[in-house]
Amino acid sequence: MRLFLACMLIAFSSVAEAHHAPSGFKYEAFCCNGDDETGDCQPIRSETVHPSGAGYQITLKPGDHRLATRQHVFLVPQSKTLESPDGLFHLCLFPNEDTVRCFYAPPMNF
Repeated sequence: MRLFLACMLIAFSSVAEAHHAPSGFKYEAFCCNGDDETGDCQPIRSETVHPSGAGYQITLKPGDHRLATRQHVFLVPQSKTLESPDGLFHLCLFPNEDTVRCFYAPPMNF
């Protein structure tokens, strides 16, 4: 029984663990699968992001994100945008390249 509980604790703790951006901050655990190797969260070039109404339009081409194999246009409302602590844009595509799980943006300077 103890072995089973220990295995369950390890399994659930590893699932909830987020991974780190190249600058060192931790992506929210909700945003990714917790594995640095899959590349579901990563910085994206500012040229792919444009303020649009009450949020952002993100246009990805293959190569703009490790998971993008074709062009995508995503609209992310400001209410769903997380603040980027390193001043860069970051995009988390999870569970596949068609789904924006999280988007981090630097604060807008008005």
